[in-house]
Amino acid sequence: MSDYKFIAGDKKWWRQAVVYQIYPRSFADLNGDGIGDLAGIIDRVPYLKSLSIDAVWLSPFYPSELADGGYDVADYRNVDPRIGTLEEFDKLIEELHKVEIRVFVDIVPNHSSDQHEWFQAALKAGRGSPERERYIFHDGLGENGDIRPSELISHFGPTGWTRVTEPDGTPGQWYLHLFAPEQPDFNWDNQEVRADFIETLRFWSDRGVDGFRIDVAHALTKDFSDGLPARETMDIDPKKPDGSDPLFDRDEVHEIYREWRKVFNEYDPPRVAVAEASAPAHRLGAYASEETLGQAFNFDLLHADWDTKRFKQLISNSMKRAEKSGSSNTWVLSNHDVVRHPTRYGLPDKTDLVKWYISEGKSAPLDAKQGIDRARASTMLILALPGSTYLYQGEELGLFEVADTPREAMQDPQWFRNPGKSRSRDGCRIPLPWAISGSSFGFGPGGSHLPQPADFGKYSVAANEADPNSVLNLYRTAIAMRKGLQCAEEIKFIFNWNRNVLHFARPNGWQSFTNFGKSPVKLPTGKVLLSSQPLVGSQVPGETTVWIQA
Repeated sequence: MSDYKFIAGDKKWWRQAVVYQIYPRSFADLNGDGIGDLAGIIDRVPYLKSLSIDAVWLSPFYPSELADGGYDVADYRNVDPRIGTLEEFDKLIEELHKVEIRVFVDIVPNHSSDQHEWFQAALKAGRGSPERERYIFHDGLGENGDIRPSELISHFGPTGWTRVTEPDGTPGQWYLHLFAPEQPDFNWDNQEVRADFIETLRFWSDRGVDGFRIDVAHALTKDFSDGLPARETMDIDPKKPDGSDPLFDRDEVHEIYREWRKVFNEYDPPRVAVAEASAPAHRLGAYASEETLGQAFNFDLLHADWDTKRFKQLISNSMKRAEKSGSSNTWVLSNHDVVRHPTRYGLPDKTDLVKWYISEGKSAPLDAKQGIDRARASTMLILALPGSTYLYQGEELGLFEVADTPREAMQDPQWFRNPGKSRSRDGCRIPLPWAISGSSFGFGPGGSHLPQPADFGKYSVAANEADPNSVLNLYRTAIAMRKGLQCAEEIKFIFNWNRNVLHFARPNGWQSFTNFGKSPVKLPTGKVLLSSQPLVGSQVPGETTVWIQA
């Protein structure tokens, strides 16, 4: 376990941290096989340090058949050999801790891979066995059991049930999977499942992991006492807002997280966690309390148009929820599941992103300058807010969504299981460009597992570093400056007659002033600390955020 002094320091470090999400397969490839690896991340630790971030969050690096980008986990306490080894993981933790960067890892508790040893044992053991009790198996309907147990649609379509072949070779039971068939859902009523995940949390905590991001945190516990659910469409939000939905956001899930909290508190400082939970706003606090996980992602800004009133409303609501639950806020503009925010902000308001993606970006015009200007401004805005800011790899380079990946090269089941109906998430998972030129723009010597655009070099780290006004240099300056400006987790909105202005202050006099409009507005009184765009005299340009010290 790491013994670096900073690790045993502030027990509340996570409340106002900047966390940088790494999608390991697309970050950096050192061995030249086209897939990002732990060695590549170790090699780029100086780059991560240069960002002044507080922590990295590693998306799944576990053994996986990649049916869902690594979220189909075959072994929760190991490293995919294509990505590295446990020894390399330990080295990565050591190198990051040396430069005072903490580490979150993804935990995927709703489902495993169908290659997990438990699921393989369940297939061999047959009906009614203890092995099958770890998952959710049901007999089919009809005389021969050949009708699926219910008309439940998977999130990846077209059905949430798959039939297995029994050990004697006959068609058999059906198992539940809310996502891909290769991702069978665990049965969280089973005590073996609960005990095994506690062992997993301790395994990684003992290796020095500081926190956990909990995938699909709202879906673990299910209740089929009123019959198996049937849904014609599957989104990941609960249909019932009171905890009685049979699939999602049930009250019983917090029994699990209270047990996890006991494990977290065994360590000094206590391990922390953030829930990826789709739940009604008034129920998110239960995931983020000090008795459970501590934080829950606020995804509101992922879906918000560039609008002053909407941003203010969402910020206010989040602040109130955090105060009520005792947690800190979380602010997110991009991640591995959504269209990158420079693209969202560069498209016309109300653009259907699925149709836009399916058309390879041809269904709506993209204003690249508008997208980048708004992205820079929104990033500075959220960095000024109290709470944790979660960044996604590549956003600091100003990367746009890649919409024209050849269909035969796509890897995301959300696309190829629902052709013409769903957007592929591959567009935000394209391997990063590090160099201005080369076969993979510096990602690795053996190409990249997803094709990169021909113009990727102009967004590379090297190109950004050569431009003092680049997106990367803005991120570096803003994150470093933020460390010296943090104070009590409060804000006060400052009224402005211009309805395109969002202006607030922190208790130490640090102010954030965002002009959401197109026309310049008057600069407030105070010392200018940083601006997302150059000021014009005493005017703040449109789509610009300025930090001011009053």
